[in-house]
Amino acid sequence: MMLEKLKRVRHRDGPPIANRRYSGLQICATCSTAALTAIACVQAAEPRAGENPADHLPAHITQLTWFGERADFSHDGKKILFLSKTFGDAMEIDLATRRIRILTAHFPHHGYTRALYLANGDILLSGPESFDPKRVGEARVQCWLYVLDRSGTKPPAPLGTKCSEGPAVSRKRMHIAWTHVAAEYPDEMPAGSSRMLEADVVFEDGKPKLANQKLIIDSRDLPFRCTMETQNFRPPDEKELTFSAYGFQGTDVAGIDLVTKKVVNYSNSPGQYDEPEGIFPDGQFTLVECDTQNLKGSGNVDLWKLKLDGSGAYERLTHFSDYPGYKASNPVVSDDGRFIAFQMAKSREAAGVGHGIFVYDIEKAKTAKP
Repeated sequence: MMLEKLKRVRHRDGPPIANRRYSGLQICATCSTAALTAIACVQAAEPRAGENPADHLPAHITQLTWFGERADFSHDGKKILFLSKTFGDAMEIDLATRRIRILTAHFPHHGYTRALYLANGDILLSGPESFDPKRVGEARVQCWLYVLDRSGTKPPAPLGTKCSEGPAVSRKRMHIAWTHVAAEYPDEMPAGSSRMLEADVVFEDGKPKLANQKLIIDSRDLPFRCTMETQNFRPPDEKELTFSAYGFQGTDVAGIDLVTKKVVNYSNSPGQYDEPEGIFPDGQFTLVECDTQNLKGSGNVDLWKLKLDGSGAYERLTHFSDYPGYKASNPVVSDDGRFIAFQMAKSREAAGVGHGIFVYDIEKAKTAKP
């Protein structure tokens, strides 16, 4: 059954079901024996406690590294940028040779929480100006944005603004969006509020800076209450920004029109965790960290593909959360739409902490489906 033809039905007691109609007699007459056999096989193959999903990968998923987190494809698809760890170094792996080079070893720093390619090949970094291992949470909140020159010969240049969690980076132009939370700017923002901003990255006398900065939306102006986090500019025209609506109905996938400011809730799944992470180049789908398969929250998510038409049509891509204690997270899609890079993570660790980068071959996965 092709998963592309499935539409999710919002039942709490089962997975998505096909949008077809059969009589009960027809099903019993043609499928009962096969169904019982299939059930027996599934039960026999159920993952056991202590097993690692990396040891049971399907043919369309390849383990690229045995450490690291938060992958990002280069624009030509030949390299992947990633972090060695949370508050670690930015690294880059050549997909042909598998050679890894450290990009942030030539200057002192307190570690980074994000590293993303800008449209010109430079790297946008997010990290704290100080780090106390006894106050890790504070360091994660108080992160600043920098631009690291692609030559690898200079320290990163500050952009003069803080960033809560991940920024959104255009794949086509020198333009970014990012989030502020009240804990970063308590003198400007009411407690519990968040706001999203956007700006161009320009160069003056060879140094990067933000220009044409403007507010996208303040959380107090949303039609629902949540904490926001920028995710992706929606291709191909980038007139919409997807964002995480943390705390609303669990967490939902939302989008905002950057011109009209109209907000759309694309997942709209009460009691379910849905966080957008990585968008397809045609703009028709986004990847989502989702727990609909178990409803156990953000620590037990897998990667799902959500159609951005308001239908709530989902397709499950990974099964890492079937293995107790594990999950798949933080996916990105290559610019040609052929591959997904993501990480293996552990349920009880902080969000974003990864244990290796994996690559999902989309075309190979299609041929593998019955």
